[in-house]
Amino acid sequence: MSYFERMDAFHMDILKEIGNIGAGHAATALSKLLNKKIEMTIPDVRIISFDEMMDIVGGADNVVAAVFLRIEGDAPGNMFFVLSIEQAERFIQQMIGDEQFKLEQDCSELSLSALQELGNILAGSYLSSLSDFTHLNLYPSVPALSIDMIGAILSYGLIEMSRVGDHVIVVDTAIHEEHQPDDRVNGHFFLLPDPESFHIIFRALGVEHDE
Repeated sequence: MSYFERMDAFHMDILKEIGNIGAGHAATALSKLLNKKIEMTIPDVRIISFDEMMDIVGGADNVVAAVFLRIEGDAPGNMFFVLSIEQAERFIQQMIGDEQFKLEQDCSELSLSALQELGNILAGSYLSSLSDFTHLNLYPSVPALSIDMIGAILSYGLIEMSRVGDHVIVVDTAIHEEHQPDDRVNGHFFLLPDPESFHIIFRALGVEHDE
C-alpha cells in the first residue's frame, strides 16, 4: 500500500497544522518587510495528482510566476510557490506602492526581487514548521524565480516524482492585509520530495509504507 493510500484525515490535519504554523511565521516576516499588518492563512492542504496540479494553475501552457527552490538536509526535494500573473502583480503593487504596475510592462529587478523574497519568506517559514514537526533537518536553497509556462517550470520535479508515483502535496495560501480579506493574494505551494525522501518524511509523520 502506498503512502498516499495510508494518509488519513488525521495526517492531513497534521500537514495543515504545519502549514498554519508556517503561515504565522511568514505573516510576521511579511509584516516587517512591508511595514504593515499582514495576515496569511492556509485554506487547504491536499494530495493531488499531476493532472490535477496542472488544472489548478490553468493548464501546462499557462504562464505563471513561480519561485523554485531545493530542499536540502535530511529529506531533499523540490518546492515550488506558484502565483498567477495577476496575483503576482497584485503582490508587487502592494510591495512597491504602485497600483498601476504590470509585469509585462515593467519586469524590473525590483519587482522580481520582491517576488523572490516573498517565495523565500514563505518557503523558509513552511520548511521551518515542517522541520519542527518531523524533527528533520530541512532548509531551503537560494530561491530562483521563473515567469514561464507552468509545464516547463515543473518539468524537472515531475520527472523526479514519476519514479515513485503520480501525486504531489499542495498547500494553498492566502495573503492579505489586516481587515482586507477580499484583497488577498492566492498562491500554491507544491512539495515534491525526492524519491528517497518520501519514507523519511512520511515515517516522521507516523505513516508507514508497505513495499
